[in-house]
Amino acid sequence: MLKVCSFLPAVTQMLYDMGLDGHLEGITFECPERALREKKPVVRCILEGKNLSSQEIDSLFSASKNQGKQLYYVDEVLLEEMAPDIIFTQDMCDVCQIDTACTSAAVAHLKKQPKLISISPESLEDVFESAITIAKALNKEEVAYRYLDGLHKRMDNVVDQLRAVRATPKRVMLMEWIHPIFNCGHWIPHQIAYAGGVDMLSNPSGDSVVTPWSKIVKYDPEILVIAPCGFTIDRTLEEIHLLTKQEGWGKLKAVKENKVFVADFDMFTQSSANTLVDGIEVLAGLFHPETIKIPDELKGKYTQLNLQKAEH
Repeated sequence: MLKVCSFLPAVTQMLYDMGLDGHLEGITFECPERALREKKPVVRCILEGKNLSSQEIDSLFSASKNQGKQLYYVDEVLLEEMAPDIIFTQDMCDVCQIDTACTSAAVAHLKKQPKLISISPESLEDVFESAITIAKALNKEEVAYRYLDGLHKRMDNVVDQLRAVRATPKRVMLMEWIHPIFNCGHWIPHQIAYAGGVDMLSNPSGDSVVTPWSKIVKYDPEILVIAPCGFTIDRTLEEIHLLTKQEGWGKLKAVKENKVFVADFDMFTQSSANTLVDGIEVLAGLFHPETIKIPDELKGKYTQLNLQKAEH
């Protein structure tokens, strides 16, 4: 059996989703909880275990990128013991995850040279294609097609319900970071579109970028979804005051109409196909609650912001 290491949480999630986790040996410290219980992390980060603010995290990552420093490192002794045939890595973001260049340096001295496969989607369709790439590398391509067929049926169900009532797209914004504020990019605008919304501040199939608060006030979203990269709901709520203290916060349509939501990051910034479809189903229910019912198993993945409490 081929042995693989996943240096990307999204790949790890999809290996589990497709029932291919038996091939999995090593993972990263940021991988899903189930994987961390069952597999050994070989990718670590010097920031592990540190309780840093959003601004501190952003500053450290930006500084490391500018200085050419690596925040991630590989346990080469453990990797040598695992002797993987394949390592899945990425080249989409050299700040948030370990990249192929860093991985190449780490494996250069291994006795057994693994094949490096970069999974670097930019669009929602790319994410689905990456599932096929992963399964094909393990000679299990048919597994990916069955997996994706189920996901497409879920998406079609959302689209069909919205089309049946001729739902008008909602003017929304989804934030990928709150200090500084980043808009959403890559596949997230496509998720929003499938869910019956439009985010005119987003960057489809491209990087998220810092977005001035004044621009958000002018745009005045009907619905605001806050899902910082890597943050759970509770972690985001610790810093929600950074938004609520902004001048003009109370005048936003989303705030006045109590349409501000905090959501877990893995439905958006983690590019695993199944969790992104979860995100579409949740967004559709938030955008069009009169038409779309959010599945019960996903109701713990978001919360409606208590605006009175948040302002204090």
